Amino acid sequence: MATITMAASPTSNSSASTTSVSLLQRQSSKNADTVSVCSTTSAFSTCPDRHGFYGGNQFSEKPKKETLTREQIIAREKKWIHMTAHWAEYMNTNYKKVRERCRKGIPDALRQKAWFLLTGANHLMAKFPDWYQHLLDQPGNPQIIDEIRKDQHRQFPHHEMFIDDDKPGQKELFNVLKAYSVYNPTVGYCQAQAPIAAFLLMQLPSEQAFWCFVAICDKYLENYFTPGLEMLQRDAGMLNRLLKKTSPAAYRHLQKHNVDPLLYMTDWFLCAMTRTLPWDTLLRVWDCFLCEGVRIFFKVALVIIGATLGPQKVRSQCNGLCETLAVLRSPPKKFLEEDFIMHHIFRLNITIDDFHREHKKQEMLHRKAKLEQQKAAQQQNGGGGGGGSSNGAGRSS
Repeated sequence: MATITMAASPTSNSSASTTSVSLLQRQSSKNADTVSVCSTTSAFSTCPDRHGFYGGNQFSEKPKKETLTREQIIAREKKWIHMTAHWAEYMNTNYKKVRERCRKGIPDALRQKAWFLLTGANHLMAKFPDWYQHLLDQPGNPQIIDEIRKDQHRQFPHHEMFIDDDKPGQKELFNVLKAYSVYNPTVGYCQAQAPIAAFLLMQLPSEQAFWCFVAICDKYLENYFTPGLEMLQRDAGMLNRLLKKTSPAAYRHLQKHNVDPLLYMTDWFLCAMTRTLPWDTLLRVWDCFLCEGVRIFFKVALVIIGATLGPQKVRSQCNGLCETLAVLRSPPKKFLEEDFIMHHIFRLNITIDDFHREHKKQEMLHRKAKLEQQKAAQQQNGGGGGGGSSNGAGRSS
């Protein structure tokens, strides 16, 4: 698989981290549909839109403007059918072609199969046949079960799959989250996982959605959902460094007003953009994310920040932290549209080498910070207890 999980060293202090974690918890306790930064809203409709929404922030009021002819759509579908039928060959010898086609957008008719293959969920499901049902048959952790039940009705409540407790989506969402908590008890359950699982269930049958969910949590977003959100803190540092390169003016503004990245990017990254982007944009971004990895989310974040805070007029009106956060959390609709996002994320002046270079720098800073913490702890303890701290640091690095 050609996925890259980037990490970045913590550049913020512990109070900023605590603030961000608290922010995520407050957001997750709300209706998930109401915390999207997508600015379009709609009254409740008697008919669902083309994605199954009856209303809310994700409702698409107008039909999608198709830029391709019917003949072009059919031609793309045929290419994807051939490629999925020869998947291993393409991934091993012609990955660039897979990436190119994912960037153009996976045809709706092939998205389910393509996502299942891109994540490697097909291999997981073949390796562990009948495991999904086996996991569901386990009692699970009662505390986690209770947390899942509290959260499941909050995910996309205006969508036809989750609009009430009697819909199959509610039961399937509970099953996927519960099965994963049994499958990976080290992580268990994090509130931010729920919208990801719900989003997958809109695209795939429940068992396939579960194995895609496993791949995303354990590979694409590895260590994102562990207690303390340490990986997110490191990625916040990395985003800050990349922003300095792509949007210097926006970077200087955020530095001037002490706007820690964790205060605005937590929901973007932890929820994998599912509560951030309009639906058509989200599908296109995920087509690329499942092919290229989490660096796609970095690029989307960089485009949103740069476009939102790029104009001098906007920055001059943001005289402090609160005003700046308000702008970042509610970007103009035009900056979230599919054409705008997809046009700009692949035209940023950053390369894969830039990602790798920043990744190495941030890992070094992270190790340095860990060593300083260990030294401080040893001094407080009179020089004792160093062995245990070292083991912990090695695992978390």
